[in-house]
Amino acid sequence: MGKNKKWLWIAAVMAAVLLVLFFMPRDNRPSPQTRVILEHSHRTYIAYSCFEESNATNFLEESTLQEARDLNYPAESTCTENAFQSNRDSFFVSLMKELGIMEKSSKDW
Repeated sequence: MGKNKKWLWIAAVMAAVLLVLFFMPRDNRPSPQTRVILEHSHRTYIAYSCFEESNATNFLEESTLQEARDLNYPAESTCTENAFQSNRDSFFVSLMKELGIMEKSSKDW
């Protein structure tokens, strides 16, 4: 009987640790593979959700956020800056946003 209580105690502690980790806030950043539009004339990058209001020329290329950073291209506007701004959510909130239960703060990543 003592061995069963020991395993029950260990399982309860593990469940409590996992529950705390599930709700603990963490920094979330956009993936380096997030798609962006490179605007080579102005040497900037544009988030897809901000393209309509941007001042883009015809010298465009679809690429990744990592390539834009490698080229040292700044964000084209504050809209693009806000689209790729990191946030601080728990794993639970991030999961709810990915499942569509909660609204994402950015459509781009």
